[in-house]
Amino acid sequence: MLIQGVSGDPIVYLNGVFGPLSEAKISVLDRGFIFGDGIYEVVPIYHGKPFRMEQHLARLERSLAKIHIQQPMTKPQWETLVKDLVSKTTDPTCMVYIQITRGVAKRDHAYPVPTVTPTVFAMVAPMTPPGVALREKGVRLVSIPDERWLHCDIKSVSLLGNVLAKQAAVDAGVDEVVQFRNGNLTEGASCNIWVVKNGKVIAPLKDNLVLEGIRYGLFEELCKESGIPFELRIVTEAETRNADEMMMSSATREVLPVVELDGKPVGSGKPGPVFQKLRAAYDARIAALA
Repeated sequence: MLIQGVSGDPIVYLNGVFGPLSEAKISVLDRGFIFGDGIYEVVPIYHGKPFRMEQHLARLERSLAKIHIQQPMTKPQWETLVKDLVSKTTDPTCMVYIQITRGVAKRDHAYPVPTVTPTVFAMVAPMTPPGVALREKGVRLVSIPDERWLHCDIKSVSLLGNVLAKQAAVDAGVDEVVQFRNGNLTEGASCNIWVVKNGKVIAPLKDNLVLEGIRYGLFEELCKESGIPFELRIVTEAETRNADEMMMSSATREVLPVVELDGKPVGSGKPGPVFQKLRAAYDARIAALA
């Protein structure tokens, strides 16, 4: 069975069994399919090793707890699963996608009683980190109102709001969106947004309006190491539009400079010095895995 955009028939994990992607099947009554009742996590792999695995598993645990799904594996079991999946690919740079849903039950909005066994799915997927050309060129964004729900801190598989936001960027012919809610910065469609002013890196608070990217903790560490001031607080739309620099970050796109917002240059319109320092520190962390 051919799947659009997927090469070959990679080995995946589904409910305790490894097998070809083409043979992985779930019930149409799985609550992830019917309600989007589940969470997911994405772990980047460099040099065949997971990057910030502990932080990714901690966020997975938080998301499960917030929607009251019992943790189906221990931390060592998750680590083994990721290692086993990576061993089945020849690509040392990739990502492991993990999805957990509440499981299969009669279609009813309330949680099934008694509880059912969660569905656990995981696979390795290709990941192409941003190249030097994109880092030097930077990315362009457009702004849109943040119309998503009020639990964006949960890494939920219910991503229709993010899908619509990403399509807004595609329709505008740019790389991403930056979203504002009630006059304040939240995030992109699938990334966190960072503002730089007077040499300080500033980002929105880690509250229910933002998915706490793993780079939140990483950037704080890298800023401290590099002597860059760092602050989490409410960031207004006006501050965002008047930033000296902007950056976007995610597991697969790492960190990239934003050079244009709504057709206007950000700062000088070129990647700035704070980005360059953070990028170098980020690269050093990845190189340390080799």
